[in-house]
Amino acid sequence: MTYFDFHHHHFQKTTGIYNLGVEETPPNLYFSAGIHPNLTMHYTEQQFNWLNEITKHKNCIAIGECGLDGLINIADELQEDLFERQIELANERNKPLIIHCVRRFPQLIHFRKKAKVPMIVHGFNKRKTIGEELKKHDFYLSFGKSVLQNVNLQEFVKEFPIDKLFLETDDSDFDIQLLYQKVSDLKNLKVENLMEQIQENLQIFNISPLK
Repeated sequence: MTYFDFHHHHFQKTTGIYNLGVEETPPNLYFSAGIHPNLTMHYTEQQFNWLNEITKHKNCIAIGECGLDGLINIADELQEDLFERQIELANERNKPLIIHCVRRFPQLIHFRKKAKVPMIVHGFNKRKTIGEELKKHDFYLSFGKSVLQNVNLQEFVKEFPIDKLFLETDDSDFDIQLLYQKVSDLKNLKVENLMEQIQENLQIFNISPLK
């Protein structure tokens, strides 16, 4: 059994879901493909056509990361249009969405109604009230390095349903085994049991065998 890294940017890593860049050649492992909101102003139809094709690849198991970002200087309507196109693509492909969201969680919850597939907010490190609202609307959450230091986030992880949880390194360089051990301690579980549960959670991606 492996320490599955739900969302990472490390091309050479052999386990987990690699976040593929736009028009990048995919690695020979599971990956997600999407157009990040910070590319909204510059993406082209050619790039969306690439996304449409690459999401047919057998190793592409999710659409994303995509979503909404309130810190970038791009109009909400433009971001929302691009996000909605990717939700429609995910519905068509029947593949879950890996979500990037910054300061736009109320809008994100609105878009949940449009998705017929699971939505996973990656790198969640926000307030408990936001996490509770996402939980209420059936989002999965993936947690990263912040759990190792953020005491308030640790308290939320401790309570968050284990069957809606993933763990990731994102673009950080650290040993994900430390994160698995920390979450296991918070939940008073053996690390092996946490690994088994996350493998069960991965069934939403229709992948077998798990890598």
